Amino acid sequence: MARARLVLREKVIDEEGNIVELVIWEVPSTPENPAGLRYRLAFVRQGERAPAVLYDNHHPKGHHRHIEGVTEPYAFADVDRLLLDFTANVRRIRGDTTWPRP
Repeated sequence: MARARLVLREKVIDEEGNIVELVIWEVPSTPENPAGLRYRLAFVRQGERAPAVLYDNHHPKGHHRHIEGVTEPYAFADVDRLLLDFTANVRRIRGDTTWPRP
């Protein structure tokens, strides 16, 4: 069996103390996971434990997202779209169209 390969791992604490953690693994493709990816993208507000935005694809739920406590299916297309959608949701709940700042 092939091993998982880390594609992206980044954890940043912004100027306000919020945490952004991005983890993407390449894994063997299966009928349940034809994309061959496992991921967890999280935005946690300063002082909170639960993510305000979380995209993940653990078994048995598959691709889904949690936005301020509401869980819904997510139509995964590719990693680029995943990152764009995650960023758009974080911007929306922060009310900040310039996030993240360089």
